[in-house]
Amino acid sequence: MTLTPQQRQFFHTFGYLVCPRLFDVDEIATITEEFEQSIHTVGAGADHDGSKRTMFGGPIEHRPALCALLDDERILGLVGSVLGSDFNYASGDGNYYSGDTGWHPDGNWGQLFACKVAFYLDPLSATTGALRVIPGSQRPGHFIRTENVDPNDAFKVFGVAPPEFPGRLVLETVPGDVVIFNHDLYHASFGGSTQRRMFTMNLTRACANPEDEATLRKYVSVHSPGGYNVDTGAGMFFPTMLDTADERRMRHLQQCAELHDELFPQFCRRPT
Repeated sequence: MTLTPQQRQFFHTFGYLVCPRLFDVDEIATITEEFEQSIHTVGAGADHDGSKRTMFGGPIEHRPALCALLDDERILGLVGSVLGSDFNYASGDGNYYSGDTGWHPDGNWGQLFACKVAFYLDPLSATTGALRVIPGSQRPGHFIRTENVDPNDAFKVFGVAPPEFPGRLVLETVPGDVVIFNHDLYHASFGGSTQRRMFTMNLTRACANPEDEATLRKYVSVHSPGGYNVDTGAGMFFPTMLDTADERRMRHLQQCAELHDELFPQFCRRPT
């Protein structure tokens, strides 16, 4: 899969792209089953009571079938079309979401440095927690950024409820659809159930110069096990992701894994 010039322009202009039915019914059933195994094995899914979000890191990294998403030509083509074919895989998060998630970006890099690929494993509409985005809000010149507007304060400032922030779009999805969006894009979810299943893959540009290396260092310092001063007791991408990797996959893992081991030596993979 390779994005068309129009799709690439859409992503760069608006900060997101929806890929309907990227995975068929049988494929997404397998992906969902593997996700459930992961969240119950390493993510405390069995303790989820709906009172708050249950999240775990590395959602594709614990099951060989999910690790293989990083080898899938559709994912490689989708991400490669926007970040370049040598992009880095930088882990991700798996979730049982509960309730609303307010407006926020996942980063403020001021450039297309990182993006997310999101898999929503339940049908989602405007009233059941579908992803909402503010198109173009990833751009440094967008009014949200230049005027320091917080969309969560929309009612106090503008008399408009946050879910209805002017210019927002609701991206209704069904299992098998995939959404890719810039880390700097403002997004939210409202009206969802107490156990919405979703997982992401975080990707960055490959480092080709000292400036990119410095940015990736900042990125890995927070968007990885050990980030935010949280002792997860985990390394990055192991055991399953690295143990099942061939040379082709390793080119997407090596830069982040090496940086993570340097930043968090207590989680570094030890020789066996």
